[in-house]
Amino acid sequence: MDIAFLLRGLAIGFSIAAPVGPIGVLCIRRTLAEGRASGFVSGLGAASADGIYGCIAGFGVTFISNFLVTQQVWLRLIGGVFLCYLGLKTLLAKPAEQAGFAKGNGLVGAYASTFFLTLTNPMTIISFAAIFAGLGLASASGNYVSAGVLVSGVFGGSALWWLILSGGVGVFREKVNPQGLQWVNRISGAIIIGFGLFALLSAL
Repeated sequence: MDIAFLLRGLAIGFSIAAPVGPIGVLCIRRTLAEGRASGFVSGLGAASADGIYGCIAGFGVTFISNFLVTQQVWLRLIGGVFLCYLGLKTLLAKPAEQAGFAKGNGLVGAYASTFFLTLTNPMTIISFAAIFAGLGLASASGNYVSAGVLVSGVFGGSALWWLILSGGVGVFREKVNPQGLQWVNRISGAIIIGFGLFALLSAL
């Protein structure tokens, strides 16, 4: 039974992480600019937030999910402003002549930024609640062991996607010269700002 919950959690985490949104763009850009470690750690930030939302849905913590849904306008505003800030910062970033290994504080910032962005996306908890209910997994909330296995699977599936993405993009990193990286920064920044503006407009 627990293996079935683990596999379902893996599938849910992977499928929720896979669509390329602002986190995916950030992960790709950071992998190209700073290396696979930075890209993967950025993904782990999102996976951690997915795990928290998985806990809320899997353990049936309805008062938290209800609070997040009722406050989604503010969450969208905060997330939208932060996306615009990150997008502008990316757009104006100058590529290093040689992309070195990401520093420790850079990895912490990469993790924290995507963790915060994922937490401020109210659609994440709505997606988890809908998927859990649709697959009949809401009943797992009565069994803490099964719910824990399910949540572990969600985190593992999400982390697996970010490992695949950062690893795949990392293969092309050596082929990107500073001029190409400048365009990666500009395009990534513009896309992230677009996501931010969309979040602000949807909130208003």
